[in-house]
Amino acid sequence: MVRSQPETDLIANLFDVIGINRYYGWYTETGNLKLAAHKLENELRRWGEKFDKPIIMCEYGADAVAGLHSMDGIPWSEEFQAKFLEEYHKVFDRLDFVQGEHPWAFADFSTGPVVFRADGNKKGIFTRDRRPKLAAGVLRDRWLASS
Repeated sequence: MVRSQPETDLIANLFDVIGINRYYGWYTETGNLKLAAHKLENELRRWGEKFDKPIIMCEYGADAVAGLHSMDGIPWSEEFQAKFLEEYHKVFDRLDFVQGEHPWAFADFSTGPVVFRADGNKKGIFTRDRRPKLAAGVLRDRWLASS
């Protein structure tokens, strides 16, 4: 489900900063975080090499049902969402041209009556009533370490 790629993009050269959204490991390569991180890094390197501009990751994340836990970190568990963020952060930290990141989304939210989104989008770092998921701790630790 990746639409734009550096090899086919027609407008990135017009901007000072490139912003992209990616969900490797969630919508594609679901559950395979090693492959997801590899594909993410490969693509980001291609953007960086072609355009030589700062990149901001505008959206990335995985759904997690609050209270669903798994020792194996299966998709939809809080552990999977936390590990997903950690793997993406490792990639970002290896690439100097990645200058910003914004996980999607702050809190779970309603999306309307659609089959593949039962009871809304659950990519939030917090629940709809603002209770933290495990991913909130991942971000807190990351941000405290960088300050």
